[in-house]
Amino acid sequence: MTIQRMDNVLIVVEDLDEVVSFFVELGMELQGRGPAEGPWVESVIGLRGVRQEVAMLRTPDGPGRIELAMFHEPKAISPEPKDAPANTLGIRRVMFAVDDIEDVIARLRAHGAELVGELAQYENTYRLCYVRGPEGIVVGLAQELS
Repeated sequence: MTIQRMDNVLIVVEDLDEVVSFFVELGMELQGRGPAEGPWVESVIGLRGVRQEVAMLRTPDGPGRIELAMFHEPKAISPEPKDAPANTLGIRRVMFAVDDIEDVIARLRAHGAELVGELAQYENTYRLCYVRGPEGIVVGLAQELS
């Protein structure tokens, strides 16, 4: 049997309000937010004494979701280096297709986002960039050109 779909990507954060605001500004919709704790959570994630708050956001088309988790207990562990470069092992970014890349960049800058490199064009197909948002989260943006 094969997988049915990719359900979501989890990002652990320190400031849930700030990161939710960033992704809502990007165009994601907040589906829900609340505590996640107790024996069932502990058995799934392999940590004891878990107290966390989670928020689930989805893309406007529906199926793409990002889950944000803020741990109260045990405290979250910071990665090294904090703003890891693109060649660091592990998940480096989440990419979204957008209608107007310059507008999205401007709106995200109001939430503290900065370009990682620069806005570039790939042939006559796409305009692309990476943006580093709150807590060092890297988001790729791609605008398809007609």
